[in-house]
Amino acid sequence: MSMKIPEEIKQDFSREPLDPKSLLPDPFDQFEAWFGQACAKNMPAPNAMSLATASADGSPTVRTVLLKVYDRDGFVFFTNYGSRKAQQIAENPRVSLLFPWFSMGRQVTITGVAQRIPTAASLRYFLSRSRGSQLGAWTSDQSSVISSRTVLETTLARMKQKFSAGDVPLPDFWGGFRVTPETIEFWQSQPDRLHDRFVYVLDDADNWSIERLAP
Repeated sequence: MSMKIPEEIKQDFSREPLDPKSLLPDPFDQFEAWFGQACAKNMPAPNAMSLATASADGSPTVRTVLLKVYDRDGFVFFTNYGSRKAQQIAENPRVSLLFPWFSMGRQVTITGVAQRIPTAASLRYFLSRSRGSQLGAWTSDQSSVISSRTVLETTLARMKQKFSAGDVPLPDFWGGFRVTPETIEFWQSQPDRLHDRFVYVLDDADNWSIERLAP
């Protein structure tokens, strides 16, 4: 089957070119600027990012996760350590992130290495979550095959009863990963597919350089 994409759903790429002189020398500062603008636009889930991982044999998987913390050490998300993403990271820690801010005609792509954050840091975040989300972490054996939604609902009811007398503890199978970037690319759309692309590259001395890429 072949289907042509209708012209009316194609985007208008008309906007000012991205001036390289306007780019901040530190990619984390540049990310913070763009992320702040994305949040100010009230677009849905500006912290949603695609996470691409691959197993030891190179089989890729991509899914959407939520950025929960970022600083100069990297970009942090949380998951079940038994999930497919966590298993693939254990086999191959090299990953990629993508922030698709299409309503602004922008995207940010990050490549780097993922590793678990300390348990204390995972606990701090876990304690900030709603009780429902905390119970959800205990309920789902993420990425396992289940027969129906009833399995989840039954397990959730059991967890509510189990922890009814007090706080919900941090599961030992749940926590955060930090992606430490090696490259951070900023992309901005332009007419005629002549998009602006600038990539920050980290060298062996931990210094960042900026290069323009052809679209």
